Amino acid sequence: MKIDEACVECIINQSLKVAHAINADEALTNTLYSTVQDMGKEFSFSHTPPEIAADVYEKMALIAHKEDLYDEVKKLSTQKALSFVPFLKEKLINSEHKLLTATKIAVAGNVIDLAAEVTFDLQEELDKIFHTEFAHNDFSLLQEELCKAQNVVVLGDNVGEHIFDYLFIETLQELYPNMDISYFVRGCPIINDVTVKEAKEADFDKLCRVVNSGVDTPGFSYNRATQEAQSFFDSADLIISKGMGNYECLTPSHRQNICFLLKVKCGVVAKSLGKEIADIICKLL
Repeated sequence: MKIDEACVECIINQSLKVAHAINADEALTNTLYSTVQDMGKEFSFSHTPPEIAADVYEKMALIAHKEDLYDEVKKLSTQKALSFVPFLKEKLINSEHKLLTATKIAVAGNVIDLAAEVTFDLQEELDKIFHTEFAHNDFSLLQEELCKAQNVVVLGDNVGEHIFDYLFIETLQELYPNMDISYFVRGCPIINDVTVKEAKEADFDKLCRVVNSGVDTPGFSYNRATQEAQSFFDSADLIISKGMGNYECLTPSHRQNICFLLKVKCGVVAKSLGKEIADIICKLL
């Protein structure tokens, strides 16, 4: 999906979030904001929001002299997510429908999004996620596809959320022991998205195949991916796409059998899906 006018303001305002994250002084904050504001005048409406964000964050990183603008915040997000693991594992152990529970856990983690228009409290989301219905509910179709799939690609999204993805993939392996699973991460630090570094710190490389997608966008931009990532993406029986950035990049896509799992956190994505902000989505294309 391409950007619209609302995306421009959202991306410009992200400069202030970055300034806060890196404890920028007033001068640096003003420089970040004015630079991105000037860039906003030239944003191409033929690009997706993640493609625009890639250029913006690269520029902000240069100005701030900091390769990973959200490195400290990502550590805190991981620690917070890990604190919920015992509770979530107990939920899975006692669940009568493990796949649904694990899928809801994966979606709940999607609230950890530093680029979102609106924010949600993780504790609050976990308190209600298991009693919340999908606003777009293709879960039964997802279950059917999983029963048939021999190889599955899971497109990672945000750090912290990746801890919830681990539980989701662990459950898939338990329910479908012959399934081959690949977990895609970003090619470099971009916003608070998961990279090889965070995936390995969480032992994903001991759980499944970790694929460095090579993309510099906060979403899987196929044309920017490595040949290896494109090959895994094209040959997979099923793609499970986490979060709004991946949805924005893959709507539309050249292939089918993509299941989008996300929390709606902006009006543009809500309009695209025909849903409301705060809805949870399980949509299979």
